[in-house]
Amino acid sequence: MTRSSRADVVVVGGGTVGAWTAVLLAESGVRNVVLLEASTLGDGASSRAAGMVRAQGGTETAIRLGLRSQEFYSASGDRFPLDCGFVAQGYLMPSFTEAEVQQAHDRIALQRSLGLEVEWLSSDDLDARHTGLAPGVTLGASYAPGDGYIDAPRNVLAYTAALTALGVDVRERCAFTGLRTESGRVVGVDTANGAIATERVVLTGGPKLAAVGARAGGRIHAGGTRHQVVVTAAPTELDIHDVPMVFDVMSGIYWRPGEAGGVLWGMSNPDEPPGTAIDFDTLYYRKARDRIEYLFPAVRGLGLRRSWAATIDYTPDHLPILGPLLTDDGPVDGTVVASPAGHGMMWGPAVAQAAADLTTTGTCDWLDLTDLGLDRFDADGNSRVAPEPISLPFPEKATQ
Repeated sequence: MTRSSRADVVVVGGGTVGAWTAVLLAESGVRNVVLLEASTLGDGASSRAAGMVRAQGGTETAIRLGLRSQEFYSASGDRFPLDCGFVAQGYLMPSFTEAEVQQAHDRIALQRSLGLEVEWLSSDDLDARHTGLAPGVTLGASYAPGDGYIDAPRNVLAYTAALTALGVDVRERCAFTGLRTESGRVVGVDTANGAIATERVVLTGGPKLAAVGARAGGRIHAGGTRHQVVVTAAPTELDIHDVPMVFDVMSGIYWRPGEAGGVLWGMSNPDEPPGTAIDFDTLYYRKARDRIEYLFPAVRGLGLRRSWAATIDYTPDHLPILGPLLTDDGPVDGTVVASPAGHGMMWGPAVAQAAADLTTTGTCDWLDLTDLGLDRFDADGNSRVAPEPISLPFPEKATQ
């Protein structure tokens, strides 16, 4: 068969997880990797993300994924033609109640046990530092100096260059339309441009992953929801590059340095139902703006340089999916489903590495995948695993 109709591995999806998975497979020595993308590389949320990269998670899984992704981004310039532009800005996660303070101390203990450099700063400590937070507005915050951010379009450029350099067969505007199986094992994929024979397939798709799973003959509990980001004019009271990033977990608001000295901040509406949404919700923006102006007075009265909305992915327990596709007949040998659960920039390269490891060796020796497969969900999408608590306010059910 010709090269165009056979592959050692087919990866579905040209976003952060799919593209970096294809890169890592090729880098590991897999010779004929085909990457399918229904549109163009990075066309979805991967080019519209805020790019927050933190290891201050609330579970061992989240912490390990965050640390490994930071290591990947930091070393990307040495491994590939372009680096991902990672900036270690430092990240504060404030507490506003005594219960949140205790939760923060419990998280810090877990994070330190896994090797994360993190400390507790009291309210007085914060007031004494240059953070931009209003004096006395919090009861304290956890702080990790190694947490930071990347520019999402730069990340797309970086993985595009790496795909090219490593000779991955990238097929844009080529939709995945189905999975071919025999006796419970992959033998090929169908695409809008014809069939490809292969025994190994990685299924990604971000907020469209459920639809990808349905086309493959399975059921994947993952959904999509609106997320909004704005970039303000530059504050006059401070240099945004001189203060740490901040994540107000309860409100789902965060901020970091943006373009030309502006403040990039994002928000998710905890009361919004799941579904595809790319229009900007001005009413909710105004509500969120009141909160950030209370916490971070430097943004008061600033005009906006840019604003946008994107549909981002999530899972019901806010944890990644890493494991074989499940159908009514059981798991499909040769498949790996890979989802970062709405943490594409934060966990994407680590999820990609786990997916590549599973594809080539069937195991992952640096992350416990026991409870990360699709078998943790029941038929209604309820997970047997406790959710990752440090996440945006994603919906609790996945659309199917």
